[in-house]
Amino acid sequence: MEPLIGGSTVGQRIRVLVLLLVLSGVGLLLGSFVSQRGGETLGPEQSPVMRGPQGRVRVEVLNAGGVSGVAGDATRSLRGAGFDVVGFGNAGTYSEEPSVVMDRVGIMETARLVAQTLGIAQVRSEPDSTLFVDVTVRLGPDWTGPPSMVEKDEEDSPWWDLRRFFRRSDPPKPTSR
Repeated sequence: MEPLIGGSTVGQRIRVLVLLLVLSGVGLLLGSFVSQRGGETLGPEQSPVMRGPQGRVRVEVLNAGGVSGVAGDATRSLRGAGFDVVGFGNAGTYSEEPSVVMDRVGIMETARLVAQTLGIAQVRSEPDSTLFVDVTVRLGPDWTGPPSMVEKDEEDSPWWDLRRFFRRSDPPKPTSR
């Protein structure tokens, strides 16, 4: 093949273009990863470890209000505060009842710490030895996030942070079942 303008072939130009695209993609992913690791929550080496009767405080988080994503938000907040979230997901049924934190082992202080971290006012003791957790969190439709969870504005995010394109603008409406 004959060289084109500037002494390079079409094949060489295509390889250079592909290489630049790949390097740009890797740079964006790396930048997004680095900015995610520099978030508001503390890492395991920085956060105080919350202790329960058998070691770390074991917590389960249940979405009982039908609002999408709240169990994951609460889990990240609790783990950042040093709690051991051993399970999270949807509750068996949804209701309009307000959020509640339940002590499962007879130590109300542990449940109060979880409630304080999530900004939940209602705490009650309902010991249950069949559960392998110290605390159960039932998030109702009233829970909008922990008090310390403040989303960054788009202008505060670095240009390479891809998470800004996936943020929810308004919380979804609860669905009743």
